Amino acid sequence: MSNHHKQQRPAVMPDMQQSRDTRNIAIDKVGVKDIGYPIVVMDKYREKQHTVARINMFVDLPEHFKGTHMSRFIEVLNQHHAGISVENMETILTEMKSRLGSGRAHLELDFPYFIEKRAPISGARSLMEYQCRMIGTQAETYDFILEASIPVTSLCPCSKEISERGAHNQRSIVTVQIRYSEHIWLEDLIEWVEDCASCPVYALLKREDEKAVTEQAYDNPMFVEDMVRAVTQKLRSIPQISWFKIQCENFESIHNHSAYAMVEGGNN
Repeated sequence: MSNHHKQQRPAVMPDMQQSRDTRNIAIDKVGVKDIGYPIVVMDKYREKQHTVARINMFVDLPEHFKGTHMSRFIEVLNQHHAGISVENMETILTEMKSRLGSGRAHLELDFPYFIEKRAPISGARSLMEYQCRMIGTQAETYDFILEASIPVTSLCPCSKEISERGAHNQRSIVTVQIRYSEHIWLEDLIEWVEDCASCPVYALLKREDEKAVTEQAYDNPMFVEDMVRAVTQKLRSIPQISWFKIQCENFESIHNHSAYAMVEGGNN
């Protein structure tokens, strides 16, 4: 191919994102979503747990800019490929603000976390998966929220009271978000919630365990309202927790709908 037909790369390429927008509308969040990336989570018993998160990264965009530089989010992420964790989220957010020239940065890490649990009678060991989230925001100050979704068993007090034989129960999900002044272990947060349910959920149960958890749930009936109130009482007793939001959803076994309750509050 002759030099005449070769495409010439421009000396300076236009930056369309930095061109002016005249609609006078600022954007609260703009960025990239659902990036699969390895992270490190602090483990109470094994020091560290490596897992894979789905990551969302956002910044605000002033009204006079047409767009943001999406590639810079990935560049910031790759600078921390050796280990993204709760310990360096504030650093990452500060770098996002600087690299993208924004006043506010937002980072969400959704990830599975595994805890070894022992069945109540047989002692059989198994790994139980919990879906967790870390949410960080950096503006003038840094804000961090820890979230965990905990599957539990709930047994209906009304069903137990009116039935001659048995009572209906179901799996429930209790989702808790907290802000704290001192570190809270995921293991502790999950255990606090499980203690407030009719019965915990396990990955592995032998027959003697199944009998035990069925009877435990029957002896400890809970409405969805009971569970959010019980978790509220527990979190209020933890002085390190400054704010919480508790949501419970019962996936009803005899209705074609879920039961739901939510409490939001704080300890200040």
